[in-house]
Amino acid sequence: MDISSGSFPPSGEDSQWIVEGSDQTFMQDVIEASKHSLVLVDFWAPWCGPCKTLIPNLEKVVNQAAGEVKLVKINIDENQGVAGQLGVRSVPTVFAFKDGQPVDGFQGAIPETQIVAFIKKAGAGGALEQIEQALAAASQAFQDGELDQSASIYAQILQAMPDNSDAMIGIARCFVAKGEYNKAKDTINAMPPEMQKLPQVKSILTAIELSDDGSSSDDQSSELEAKISAEPDNFEAKFDFAKSLSAQGDHQKAADQLLEILEKDLEWNEGAAKEQLLKIFEAAGPTAEVSKTGRRRLSSLLFS
Repeated sequence: MDISSGSFPPSGEDSQWIVEGSDQTFMQDVIEASKHSLVLVDFWAPWCGPCKTLIPNLEKVVNQAAGEVKLVKINIDENQGVAGQLGVRSVPTVFAFKDGQPVDGFQGAIPETQIVAFIKKAGAGGALEQIEQALAAASQAFQDGELDQSASIYAQILQAMPDNSDAMIGIARCFVAKGEYNKAKDTINAMPPEMQKLPQVKSILTAIELSDDGSSSDDQSSELEAKISAEPDNFEAKFDFAKSLSAQGDHQKAADQLLEILEKDLEWNEGAAKEQLLKIFEAAGPTAEVSKTGRRRLSSLLFS
């Protein structure tokens, strides 16, 4: 796949690939249609809570598959014939049909990632695979420091799939890494409310907060570093220097300054150093090396 070409499948309207089915239209909507593409049949009911959780995820993934998969939703309260023939005992129940035959199925509300895996196991999802590869390439570019390239790939993904949470979060991270905090905020504000509640988004907001909280000039940072060199136990200077380093995105060096304070006084300034350190961990993310090693060091201090 040539990621740089931006050759992603276009995002389509729900009506193209998602229909309300019935016992009467089952032959046409499912059996005949499955001879041309994979068809998912979702048996649901208006009173079913898990159905309300599953349906949006199904619809999102089917739209992302861009025509490789069709979704037929059948209300079992109004259509019990086919559901009875297929032995549906509870809802939601989903069957995958291919070449006129059911080839797989699952029950209950499963997350989006498992729906993608289900579709790929049934022999479809090439478009989903393409997006996954692009997301991996964008992530690798970010790790390599190629921020413009990473942001460009994320932007291409969003052109094809405007509600892709990984791409929206990824491009916001790129803006933060480039110091373009207003663009990062605009990206977050454009996210659906549910997406804004994700831990990854909270991490980005914390990184922005740290940048606002610790902004200082290079001269001020140099002065603080010189003061610490002359006065190693000047915790106030260490704390201000750590905030300055956090604002510059140097989480590791900032964490080291704070941990040096905590090694001598765990409750310094009513826990300010500990609180600032936890913000750094959140901004960096749980898989970052500074978070993993820093938490281990902090735990050893807390429980020694």
